[in-house]
Amino acid sequence: MTPPRHGAGTGQDDPHDARAYEDPAAFQAAAHRLSDPLNDPLPGPGHPVPPQQQAPYGLQGAQEGPQEWYDPEGYQRDWYGHQEPVRQPPAAPQPLGDDGTEPPTEVFHRIDPQEPYEPYEPPPSYEADAGPGPAHRPEPDAYTGPDEPGDVPGTGASVTPAPSPGGRAERRRAANAKGRGRRRPVPRPSAAATPADGAPAKPMTRMEARRAAKAAKDSPAVVISRGIGELFITLGVLMLLFVTYQLWWTNVRADQIAGRETHKIQDNWAKGGGKPEAFEPGQGFAILHIPKLDVVTPIAEGISKEKVLDRGMVGHYSEEPLRTAMPSDKQGNFALAGHRNTHGEPFRYVNRLRPGDPIVVETQEAYYTYEMTSVLPQTSPSNVSVIGPVPPQSGFTKPGRYITLTTCTPEFTSTYRLIVWGKMVDERPRSKGKPDVLVD
Repeated sequence: MTPPRHGAGTGQDDPHDARAYEDPAAFQAAAHRLSDPLNDPLPGPGHPVPPQQQAPYGLQGAQEGPQEWYDPEGYQRDWYGHQEPVRQPPAAPQPLGDDGTEPPTEVFHRIDPQEPYEPYEPPPSYEADAGPGPAHRPEPDAYTGPDEPGDVPGTGASVTPAPSPGGRAERRRAANAKGRGRRRPVPRPSAAATPADGAPAKPMTRMEARRAAKAAKDSPAVVISRGIGELFITLGVLMLLFVTYQLWWTNVRADQIAGRETHKIQDNWAKGGGKPEAFEPGQGFAILHIPKLDVVTPIAEGISKEKVLDRGMVGHYSEEPLRTAMPSDKQGNFALAGHRNTHGEPFRYVNRLRPGDPIVVETQEAYYTYEMTSVLPQTSPSNVSVIGPVPPQSGFTKPGRYITLTTCTPEFTSTYRLIVWGKMVDERPRSKGKPDVLVD
């Protein structure tokens, strides 16, 4: 469509009349009123000229005339789908020349916008031989579980769909379907199951399997040595338990038994029971006090290990031929025996006694106080003269009222005997109360 000349329709058509183009705005208004998208290709306010069709480099004023009002790229995108631009790989670094300088770089010229565009085609690669397909197989380290609908079989990973060739609605549906899937890692094969070169492991023959099973078995020497080691470990554990029992648990049990026996004796005295003619073996009849060693333990009749000594009590030599006197006798040697280690160990520290240290024997009638006089550090268990009426090595020269304490030595053994002697210095009836050495 061409603009009308001035005076058209009036008979005054003058092709050389300059006033025909004096008012461009009037011409544009007339053209817009007559524009029809189906017949008139002229652009207007409703049909702007696309940027790619505008004259480049500020030549819009030099190019006038009819131009296309539609967008070729938008038309191609709507009909053929979104096409991702092809990204060219980065250029590899150029090696230096022989003279150490960089080689001349390739000079690129500016592309003329008027020249026809030729799309870039990437070089062929090994992936092209695999054949086109709508999905790409996921990496082998993206699998975490079983397959789901839409996953690649055997991998459990979601399929990456190819660009949809449809319009905007088809692309949106494809994007939504892609967002619903979850990409899961594929487990890596173990290094033991796959050789280093990536080839599958070769199955073993029957002979090789037998040899491998035989090599995995332990030799008889290894089995024997392992059994001996386990036996030694078991014996060590048993010995440790036995030592714990002897050094700790026996003391706990003996202290409990001795404490109950002490209360039993005191309760019997409080009830006013009569004095028996003779005490039965294992029966408690007195209480031994050694203030310096903080010892308070019952005295029972006899020196039996099971009935007296192992129960944390002190035993009185009362059986022939080792029968000794009682504290109430007017003359004689009151001899006692007790453990130095384990089972309550009442005589553990009798070697610490010094001459003059008090030893008190409490009975139903009175308190008998002795003073330590001498000690025999070591003697044979067969030396029974140490509990005689007048012990020859005690320093006593005539009969009197004496006390003798016997125990094992060295500690934790029963090879020898340790002897402690003392003589009576005070006899106090119970009605007069405790002696001063017990009160302090």
